[in-house]
Amino acid sequence: MNEMRLVRIFFLILLLCSGTTSLFAQREYSTSVEKAIRFFEIATKYYDGRQNEKAIDALKTALEADPKFSEAWSLQGNIYEDMREYEKAVASYKKAVEVNPDLFPNNYFALGTNEFKLALYPDAKAHFEKFISYPKVKPFLATRAKQMIANCDFSINAMLNPVPFQPVNMGDSINTSDHEYFPAITADGKTFLFTRRLVTTNAVGKPSQQEDFYISHFVNNAWSKAMPITEINTGGNEGAPCLSPDGQYLFFIGCEELSERTSSRKTNGSCDIFLSKKVGDKFTTPRNLEAPINTAAWETTPSFSSDGRTLYFVRGTTGKDGRKQRDIYMSRIGDNSEWTEPVPLSDKINTSGDEISVFMHPDDQTLYFSSDGLPGMGGQDIFMSRRQEDGSWGDPVNLGYPINTSNDENSFLVGPTGDIGFIASNREGGKGGMDLYQFPLYEKARPQMVTYMKGKVFDYETKKMLGASFDLIDLSTGKTVVSSTSNTVNGEFLVCLPSGRSYALNVSKDGYLFYSDNFQLKDPASSKAPVMKDIALKPIRTGESIVLNNVFFEFNKFDLKDESHVELGKVISFMKKNPSVHVEISGHTDNVGGKQYNQTLSEKRSRSVYDYLVQNGLSADRLSYKGYGDSKPIAENTTEQGRAKNRRTEFMVTGN
Repeated sequence: MNEMRLVRIFFLILLLCSGTTSLFAQREYSTSVEKAIRFFEIATKYYDGRQNEKAIDALKTALEADPKFSEAWSLQGNIYEDMREYEKAVASYKKAVEVNPDLFPNNYFALGTNEFKLALYPDAKAHFEKFISYPKVKPFLATRAKQMIANCDFSINAMLNPVPFQPVNMGDSINTSDHEYFPAITADGKTFLFTRRLVTTNAVGKPSQQEDFYISHFVNNAWSKAMPITEINTGGNEGAPCLSPDGQYLFFIGCEELSERTSSRKTNGSCDIFLSKKVGDKFTTPRNLEAPINTAAWETTPSFSSDGRTLYFVRGTTGKDGRKQRDIYMSRIGDNSEWTEPVPLSDKINTSGDEISVFMHPDDQTLYFSSDGLPGMGGQDIFMSRRQEDGSWGDPVNLGYPINTSNDENSFLVGPTGDIGFIASNREGGKGGMDLYQFPLYEKARPQMVTYMKGKVFDYETKKMLGASFDLIDLSTGKTVVSSTSNTVNGEFLVCLPSGRSYALNVSKDGYLFYSDNFQLKDPASSKAPVMKDIALKPIRTGESIVLNNVFFEFNKFDLKDESHVELGKVISFMKKNPSVHVEISGHTDNVGGKQYNQTLSEKRSRSVYDYLVQNGLSADRLSYKGYGDSKPIAENTTEQGRAKNRRTEFMVTGN
């Protein structure tokens, strides 16, 4: 934690200024024993030279000479804290306040800080409260102490009210004796990617560490043995991978050290975000996203939203005061393939502390991130925030204990179904080092339910696989919520379908008639099953037709519903892109009711569509309309499902 490191440095300056006569000539020591003073000053010199072990030995000699030398106990606590031996630091600070309680109030702050790291929250709270009881403590330390008291209160309550958490090791297919962390998963839950830190031997025979990406597939209800992604991995490090929900794009981090090893991974600064696209079964050569995403600063932990447009990532900057600040930023890619200037997220998300990882769930509504600037258990805790109706972010919620502990938690992922979480941990019983675990995520921490549509796009006549564009549109708002493409080699696609709304799906490719579909997912209970569908696109040719599945009318009426405007906008775009095409709009009904009634209704409905298109800029010379009543059914009229298919509006090419 950058802020706590600054606090320790400031604390040490105060300690030395108040206690070291020969170095700073500020005041007398609390001891008059010359040997104790001499070895204390030796210890400070060793500490300044980063020789901690020698400093500790000198302090032991000083304390043997005078066990009541409070400054020596304080410095020893500070050194042990730097060495991350927090139990020894606590013991040293306790001794300092025991032998001289009021000599140096900052000892209580340091004591509370180290107790907090050991999850001794009641003790830490008591010592922070003792610290702020002194009238002349530094204001910024007093402010920090009050924040830590709030953290203690939260942590005490969290441990009294733990959340369900039963992590299960993901097994030998995923985990090894090396470190595994930073998982990523596709929206169908079938592809799992993560970072593995390997211990290797360098050119001169010395042990070396290297981060590479590994990938596993869910086959026959089990994860296959993870294999390296050879087209991405290099002799350098690859880190913090993010798969787009459809698995077609891989974002990851490359740092400046790579420029020394692989000429293709030049960076603009410390760490940059790279992108690779999947073509067939292989990923392309990664490219640097460049400005405005990457800067001379530090960019990391990307997360690409299921809308196919929005990238979230962490950027580390250095302020005028020299302090490093890590916040979450967001950028969107436009139709021109240009990224917008990244902007930081709301102050509800970004704090005065550090946010070091971010994950946007495929529901495009629920953000999970790690922060040390909000009330938590210590170090980096995992939080969640939900997007509100007006687009703002809701108040962050700590995921609770024991998901969060006094350690840093940041390698966190929620599966597409929302009920399974993934986390990296070095807990006992693992395969060695950091392992990846999965666990049932308790209900209140779950995102919105998401299902998906998956299949292939191909040419209706030749059966050749096609790369096509997908737009998923919220019918109630007309807003495009997902933009995606199918694989240019194998035609595969995957489109996320968040529950709770009704959607229009449009699939298009130059030279072909577009395809439309409709998904009614207003009832979450009926939105679990994925949709498996292969889509055949018809070439633009006279006589070819498509059903406009998202043109809607009131029951037994010919007035267009507002939801129809999305689909008709696609018709207009298609006609403008293909100015030689002429079409007929045809209306069809089921066989319920009289023949003449159905004929009249179908004619009026086709005329309504025709009128709308003309009123919105299409030439009447390129359009015609006709009603066919119930004379051209495409399904049996014996079931409601069949009759629903027969009640339709079609779009047929009459000239090209």
